[in-house]
Amino acid sequence: MAPSIALESFDRSEIPPYAILSHVWDKDEVTFQDVHDLPKAKRMLGYEKIRLSCRQAEQHGLEYVWVDTCCIDKSSSAELSEAINSMFKWYQEAKICYAYLNTTSALEYSEDSVSVFSNSKWFTRGWTLQELIAPKSVNFYGKVWKSLGSRMTLRKEISQITRIPERLLQNPQTLNSYSVAKRMSWAGGRITTRLEDRAYSLLGVFGVHMPLL
Repeated sequence: MAPSIALESFDRSEIPPYAILSHVWDKDEVTFQDVHDLPKAKRMLGYEKIRLSCRQAEQHGLEYVWVDTCCIDKSSSAELSEAINSMFKWYQEAKICYAYLNTTSALEYSEDSVSVFSNSKWFTRGWTLQELIAPKSVNFYGKVWKSLGSRMTLRKEISQITRIPERLLQNPQTLNSYSVAKRMSWAGGRITTRLEDRAYSLLGVFGVHMPLL
């Protein structure tokens, strides 16, 4: 039976085990408002990765998935501020993170997973830096949800692409042992849609809390 897709809210002290999705935003994403109209949401391009991540979570014995496109009410400035300042922690506390690399079909079926990685926009975005290093575990999936490997099994290749030490990829708890300059270097070359997001996307990496501009 297919997993149900609906929003649920929990008090901070009652949050159940959950998976979390990391992805590059694209056109026609399912928003907080859209998901309340499921027939409409199912017709949107961004719905498929939500469906597939829910299916994967069910296979991992998890009932819930957090997806940034539809789990944040961006019409509320207070909720958006809390989300941006809490994002690193939410990825950190997830049981597992599913990194969805929306690659081209040609790369999708390449036998060289490193080519898939190095050509993926996922490694060029500002927000995905914290989504790579915060979670306990990260599994990578290609365009048709083909399993590409995990952060652990692909740590050498990921390190080559991102310049993040394999030691950190193996043990995210060592993050604070790296200098500010070193951590800042990992963000070099990454882009965000809005200029201010370059700062916001690094808050958790440096353990900083700040109000939104």
